Amino acid sequence: MPPTQPWIFSARFDLGFILAPALLVTLAALAWPLLGRAPAEIPAGLWLVLVVGVDVSHVYSTLFRTYLDRAELGARPLLYTLTPLLAWLGGSMLYWCGALVFWRVLAYAAVFHFVRQQYGFMMIYGRRERSLPAFCRRLDKAAIYGATLYPLVWWHCHARQFNWFVDGDFLQLDLPLLSRLAGAAYAAILLAYAAKEIWLWRGGHGFNLPHNLLLAGTAASWFIGIILFDNDLVFTATNVIAHGIPYIALIWGYGRNQAQLQGLTRNSFLAPWIARLFSWQAVPFYIGALFLLAFLEEGLWDGFVWREHAGLFGAFQGLPAWSTSDNLIWLAPLLAMPQATHYILDAFIWRMQTRDTNWKRILFLRNPGRP
Repeated sequence: MPPTQPWIFSARFDLGFILAPALLVTLAALAWPLLGRAPAEIPAGLWLVLVVGVDVSHVYSTLFRTYLDRAELGARPLLYTLTPLLAWLGGSMLYWCGALVFWRVLAYAAVFHFVRQQYGFMMIYGRRERSLPAFCRRLDKAAIYGATLYPLVWWHCHARQFNWFVDGDFLQLDLPLLSRLAGAAYAAILLAYAAKEIWLWRGGHGFNLPHNLLLAGTAASWFIGIILFDNDLVFTATNVIAHGIPYIALIWGYGRNQAQLQGLTRNSFLAPWIARLFSWQAVPFYIGALFLLAFLEEGLWDGFVWREHAGLFGAFQGLPAWSTSDNLIWLAPLLAMPQATHYILDAFIWRMQTRDTNWKRILFLRNPGRP
């Protein structure tokens, strides 16, 4: 690969753990019809891998970037103190208004978070192109937003056999014309983006490989998972793999750079041993720690609320099943607090607009550029 490519960590790492997941899960989804029809319901073992092992685990990976970093905690104590508290109290107020109100707001918060992650990666991979004409950056933003928002608009206008969290969490609009107009606008954006890339290449600016692979993976996984297939397993797989694995990898790579800069013994982590998790030999321990936290959370959800996976969470079946609103008004937001906190904090800890921040020096340690 050309040395000028704006990798975050390295070509091998970025291709394998940030860019490939969306493309590979898309290819797997397209291959399912050739191997047999994908099951309508997600098998328990696969659900454990996708939901607990990837989706919920990626939420807890944020701990290494925030609450387990003494320097980060000291820099913004109010943010890290008030965010979980306000997430819980706000969630309780929403649940008091109705269970569907709570789940609908949480679903749209999740959607915003998923969309913004793809936008963030797009801007990171375009960080060295700020000297290009302004329309290039505008087209980049339009393309990544189109790749995520068009499938969501289509979903709102067409009934699907899957949901984000619970049945009815997305509003359903009887506006087929809206989805057609959104599709036409999206097609026009992609054509303009392709013309822009050809113009840049012919003008000697090169071809930004990770930038374009990120857009291709996002467009393919969102289109296929939401529009092309009407299947819960396909949606869940394309949704959580394309989102969760790159985020877990981003946190691990960030932690590795931080450990290298600060050393294994004198670092800003709350405990010196945390830095040792960010080595290739310790990857199983890093993944295992995330999985255990995710398993605990989902076990509590299943024991107290859902009662859907007794075979996986047998140790939690002795918990009382609380189905009354009086209990769930505070319990459901409490169990959802790690997720809501992750959504909120993620909007602060990766802000690209602020220049010369410490996190950029750490993240781009191996491949610096105009951040």
